[in-house]
Amino acid sequence: MPEKPGLLKYLTLFILYACSSAFLLGQTSKKIRIVGANSLEFDERVPDARRLIGNVIFEHEGALLYCDSAYFFEGADRMEAYSNVRIISDSVIVSGNRLSYDGKNKIADIVGNVRLKDPSSTLTTSQLKYNLQSKEAIYTTGGKIISNKDKNQLTSIFGQYKSAKRMFYFRKNVKLVNPDYTMDCDSLQYNTTTEIAYFTGPTWIRSEENTIYCENGFYNTKKDNSEFGKNAKINSKGQEIMGDEIRYDRKKRIGKARKNVSIKDSVNQVILTGNYADYFEKEQVVLMTDSAAMQKIFGKDTLFLHGDTLRSVADTIAKKRTFYAFHHVRFFKKDFQGKCDSLTYSEKDSLMRLFGNPVLWNEANQLLGDSVYIQLANNELNTLYLKNAAFIISEVDSLNYNQIKGRDITGQFVNSELKKVMVKGNGQSIYFASDEKGEYIGINRADCSDMLIYLDSNEVSKITFLKKPDAKLIPVNKISPKELQLRGFKWFGALRPRKKEDIFLRPSETLLN
Repeated sequence: MPEKPGLLKYLTLFILYACSSAFLLGQTSKKIRIVGANSLEFDERVPDARRLIGNVIFEHEGALLYCDSAYFFEGADRMEAYSNVRIISDSVIVSGNRLSYDGKNKIADIVGNVRLKDPSSTLTTSQLKYNLQSKEAIYTTGGKIISNKDKNQLTSIFGQYKSAKRMFYFRKNVKLVNPDYTMDCDSLQYNTTTEIAYFTGPTWIRSEENTIYCENGFYNTKKDNSEFGKNAKINSKGQEIMGDEIRYDRKKRIGKARKNVSIKDSVNQVILTGNYADYFEKEQVVLMTDSAAMQKIFGKDTLFLHGDTLRSVADTIAKKRTFYAFHHVRFFKKDFQGKCDSLTYSEKDSLMRLFGNPVLWNEANQLLGDSVYIQLANNELNTLYLKNAAFIISEVDSLNYNQIKGRDITGQFVNSELKKVMVKGNGQSIYFASDEKGEYIGINRADCSDMLIYLDSNEVSKITFLKKPDAKLIPVNKISPKELQLRGFKWFGALRPRKKEDIFLRPSETLLN
């Protein structure tokens, strides 16, 4: 029985295609070519196409395209593939349910369960446009990329992948999930080889230790270090760190902030500012330099303090901090001001310690000692300790001063006003006496080892000598210049900070004003 002409025609064409494919196998062509298939058919419904079924393989300029069945439009140099679709191009594999490929522009549209794999990551999405020439892929319907090495997961609405650079570009609802943190942003670039994420819009990085915000920067997910800029800030255990530039090492848990740095402690109501700060998150230690300043809120008042270097250390059990200031320390508070070379303040006991030529001012009083301790209570001055070479001086007028001197002096305050002074060892005092009209009649000068002095409105109201004194009243017309000042007298009124801005002035600059 003679064979049907149609079947003979089909077999002849299939042999020609098979021979052609075998001859060209391993070579690249400028047009799509068939490498192999189980069968080749004509479909009368699509007269300008050839239908290939079973283990279908195409080749185009080095890329191989696999599927279960396809329509090949040879004249138009394009194809449509169905079921178990795969594209292998260099080290990139793209798979999906359905594919439309144009050999002229080398662009493949893949739809359904799309998966793109390269040596370092896997991308999944519902629809993908892939350029075989530039090795670029784009999705606009949402996608997820998983890093093969550390299983970082990144999702977004829009994504673009450049295979040659191993770079992903993401936009809209971008989220990077790592075992230790999550990152949310609107725009992100991610290099699958270096595993560095770059962001240029509002970005949040959240972990158990802290929350980071910035509007540009990068994060090295492999090394766990990062750099943040533009409104950058880190919130960690009640502290907020801000700066023009913040670098953070998550493994070491160390942050470095530069330029216009601000560290706010909402728990202890402290603000540290400067241009250079190191933050040791694990130890809860802050080191601030370059125009370093501290603002400590005391009720309705605020202490403003400056030093070349400021250090803040947390007591994690008591949840209190100790502050250290080193070199050229100056501070201003409405009820007291001071200067010294170094200072410590503990929130645990509300005690401030001044060292290195300390000078303290309260109302009309200047207070000196080799070291000075200030005890605060209810956010106000409570007790003052002047240790070794203690000296209290108050200005009577531009030429005359009331003075109290001793080895150690303890001062008691009421409503931040000095009310009582206890002198222990080598006590001496000079104060100007006046009559009922307020005119000076002379000076009271007393030498007594220990004495108790009471003050009212910064004037001596009573002196109690605890040991036998040597006291005398010297009339005005018999006072010699030597008797107006106790030994070691020094007046530093020109160095006194008069407002909060003065804390940044050096003594020589202050003297010029």
